[in-house]
Amino acid sequence: MKPFLQALDERVLVCDGAMGTMLYAKGVFINRCFDSLNVKSADTVAEIHQDYVRAGADVLETNTFGANRIKLRSFGLGDTVREINIEGARIARRAAHDQAYVAGAIGPLGVRIEPWGKMGTDEAEAYFREQAEALAEGGVDVFILETFRDLNEMGAAIAAVRTVSPLPIVAQMTIEDDGNSLDGTPPEQFAPEMERRGADVIGVNCSIGPAHMLETVERIAGVTHARLSAQPNAGRPRDIEGRNIYLSSPEYLASYARRFALQGVRLVGGCCGTTPEHIRQMKAAIKQVNVGKSAGSEKTRPTLPESVRVGRVLLDPPDTPPVSRAEKSQMAAALAAGRFTTIVELLPPKGFVGDEIIELARALKIRGVDVVNIPDGPRGPRMSALALAVLVQQKAGIETVLQFSCRDRNLLGMQSDLLGAHAMGIRNLVSVTGNARMVGDYPDATAVFDVDSVGLTNVITRLNHGLDIGGQGIGAPTAFHLGVMVNPGAENLDSEVRRFEYKVEAGAEFAITRPVFDAATFERLHARIASAGIPILAGLRPFESVIDAEFMANEVPGVRVPDQVLGRMRAAKDADAAAAQGIAIARDTLAAIRGLVQGVHIAAPGSGIDAALAVLDGIGVSN
Repeated sequence: MKPFLQALDERVLVCDGAMGTMLYAKGVFINRCFDSLNVKSADTVAEIHQDYVRAGADVLETNTFGANRIKLRSFGLGDTVREINIEGARIARRAAHDQAYVAGAIGPLGVRIEPWGKMGTDEAEAYFREQAEALAEGGVDVFILETFRDLNEMGAAIAAVRTVSPLPIVAQMTIEDDGNSLDGTPPEQFAPEMERRGADVIGVNCSIGPAHMLETVERIAGVTHARLSAQPNAGRPRDIEGRNIYLSSPEYLASYARRFALQGVRLVGGCCGTTPEHIRQMKAAIKQVNVGKSAGSEKTRPTLPESVRVGRVLLDPPDTPPVSRAEKSQMAAALAAGRFTTIVELLPPKGFVGDEIIELARALKIRGVDVVNIPDGPRGPRMSALALAVLVQQKAGIETVLQFSCRDRNLLGMQSDLLGAHAMGIRNLVSVTGNARMVGDYPDATAVFDVDSVGLTNVITRLNHGLDIGGQGIGAPTAFHLGVMVNPGAENLDSEVRRFEYKVEAGAEFAITRPVFDAATFERLHARIASAGIPILAGLRPFESVIDAEFMANEVPGVRVPDQVLGRMRAAKDADAAAAQGIAIARDTLAAIRGLVQGVHIAAPGSGIDAALAVLDGIGVSN
């Protein structure tokens, strides 16, 4: 057979259709690892490949879309990456004979990478490289990187394959009806970037049917001279008696296959819901298309305006510069001016009535507290932190800092919530990953995380520069004063400092520590992070009882309560003395480290403010 790209330049090639859909139709349960069937049920996979060859497919994709170590690990198969991928390539090769090319299929890792997630780009490349090496060993003719939503992850995958093999790369993003990737990156941005990174064929697949995909392909064709590909779903799935059914007919997809080819697409195939019959009819339609020799390779690359950039910037850069830090909020102005800032935490109430919390906020303002912190917590049916922060600012007249959590929000949802918070007057934020534990009145409830606090910090920084996560302009930039958390009591301080540095690099403007109960613990951390150059506010939590102190010391992860501090609490003669001792410990800690910090954040146990005010009164930082 001719080299893949030569064949692609001479004629439109037809790729196969869905693998997962066909496996499900053969009785393989959807909760099984489809990739493992390359080893455990190779005949089943081979039969599907053979059906596609008989239907006329020019390209067979290996059954390895999810065969990376991260995804396989969730099935307890992390150590079988090489075996599953090699066998996947060999099964497809035997089915293809000399009638079809074999494309090594590689999908996303299933976790967020930087700048949104914890995984570094180099680590992601290593996982992709491991899979690509096995596919190359199995004998593929081409690599197909498909169904990616994150342009950064796509870049890591392309880079990994390029270090393994010189074989051609087909790179395909997955999109919404509007043509943007699922993370909001427009095709005018992701297509040139994939070409720049080294993809030979650029296209889109999955998520949507052919109609909107054709519109996107037309947009891609206007910004790149790379060969194009398109692999739509058989429409949108519909729920019929509890099953997701794709209803677009083979005839319908065949009509669009012809339109794709006329638009210059050189590789046409199907994704979810497509079957050998879809491919048979698409192949018949493609045969009728009069494509000149090397038609796709002779396209003239368009000249793009200077405002169009690839990678991490938008199509039309904002005219408005970012808001300077001191202008973002009263708290930001105070920290920028070097004034000691006091923050007291107030928990959102259960139910929807917040009058009591608002009165407490008024009392804090009268006593000279600068800011009220509203934490985001998973416990019970409480008012949202955002709603309470808005109410406190509007009704109590004191500025708030909103603790914004990644828990139970996807990336696009976070972006929408952040823009809404800004519209309602919230300016101070502390980005946190959130509590993943099952707590409160709903022990069966689970937490959902799309990104962590580092990724969230990057999101907010982009908004502050007038960009959304896809690199598109949002109009005027937001003016969030962006804070992060750092833990002096972390068991692995090296890891904690490293994550703090990532947060600062991502755009953090101040940091609040988790509760500290002795100066030595804070000083150990401060020596490692002072060079970052952002204000540090010490977190304090006065104990309310001996039981409270022992609970914090023994049951709260990431908290360090020294033995001598526990000894002071245990020496208290009664409950009142223990509460007074808890306040004294907090005062002593703050007095010892006050010269190292730019403010203090006090989270008193319960819903009262007396203990917090007592700590501040004792060292003369409240009125």
